[in-house]
Amino acid sequence: MSEILPPKTCTIDRLITKEEDVEKVMRGEKTATRRNGRYADIGEIMELRGHRFEVYNVYQQPLGELTDEAVQSEGYESLDSYKNYILSMHAGMPWLPQMKVWVHEFRAV
Repeated sequence: MSEILPPKTCTIDRLITKEEDVEKVMRGEKTATRRNGRYADIGEIMELRGHRFEVYNVYQQPLGELTDEAVQSEGYESLDSYKNYILSMHAGMPWLPQMKVWVHEFRAV
């Protein structure tokens, strides 16, 4: 039985908005994105440049559990490169290992 998720905090059209990230999705290098809130339901379709992607998994994960393998699905080579990117986007934000983020995994349909 699947877990009941809390209400979304944003809409799927805001899930991936940075041009750099859109490019990674188009090249197949990015198959997941982590956000502070929940932006999509499982089964929901995201459209980018006329291509459709289905969100097939949504779950919470503490930052402290991220691995190099996990951030490769985000399109980054290592945890350090991902962490540097996130901290550059959110000036003054601390990297707290216990802080939970929402993982949205998707695939082309």
